[in-house]
Amino acid sequence: MRTVFRSDDPDVNPYKLLTAVVVPRPIAWISTLDPQGVGNLAPHSFFNVACANPPIVCFTSVGDKDTLANVVATGEFVVNLATEPMLDQVNDTSARFGPDVDEAEALGITLEPSALVTPPRVVDSPASLECTLHSTHELGDSTLVLGRVVAVTVLDDALVDGHPAMEHLRPVSRLGRDEWGLPPEVVSVTRPDRPEDTARR
Repeated sequence: MRTVFRSDDPDVNPYKLLTAVVVPRPIAWISTLDPQGVGNLAPHSFFNVACANPPIVCFTSVGDKDTLANVVATGEFVVNLATEPMLDQVNDTSARFGPDVDEAEALGITLEPSALVTPPRVVDSPASLECTLHSTHELGDSTLVLGRVVAVTVLDDALVDGHPAMEHLRPVSRLGRDEWGLPPEVVSVTRPDRPEDTARR
């Protein structure tokens, strides 16, 4: 037996169901600047890769948030990897600070200049994606933001043979309710090239 939740049922909250079932969700910990140079740092868990070439990532702003306003106004943003050691700081930046308050400054999170874009990146985050705005798309109460990745920065200590390594990145993820996912167990499974290479051979 299965319980069916119809999304058009007024007693059903699709958001709560989606965030409980679409898991784990990677977190875009996004740093931006407003046109006056005031910083903003906030986590967004509707985040993923949208295109391989050119490299484009996407995140969704549920409602009109400061991050969205800054990206639209300036055309730039930085995705900082949200990690296990910084989980509390990532969570704290989700608080409803006013648009004139720099979350990083208020919470004591150290930033540094990015390589190619104006918004700074988080010093203690092992990796960042520096992005320029590609486009935005209105979707009901949300806005899908696409950003072209112009630079990927990775701490040397997080690289193994020139490749970012999970054991050093230690990313966290969002689950349902107030639940977070910690760095997962990693297994390696060779991807089959041909049908005869599959596990059901």
